[in-house]
Amino acid sequence: MIKVDQSKCIGCGLCAILCPEYFQLNGDVFKAEVIKEGSSACVDEAIDNCPAQAISRD
Repeated sequence: MIKVDQSKCIGCGLCAILCPEYFQLNGDVFKAEVIKEGSSACVDEAIDNCPAQAISRD
């Protein structure tokens, strides 16, 4: 399961840019949210490049 820690997310949108199939910015709170579960190289890239270290897997 992919998780975005909303308390850490700064809403930069990098995850949505790197992996738009799995992440989007929530327009109401301007924080990232997971829109699809699964495994992909772009998810790993988003986890590794998140400046706030807000994305993880269970």
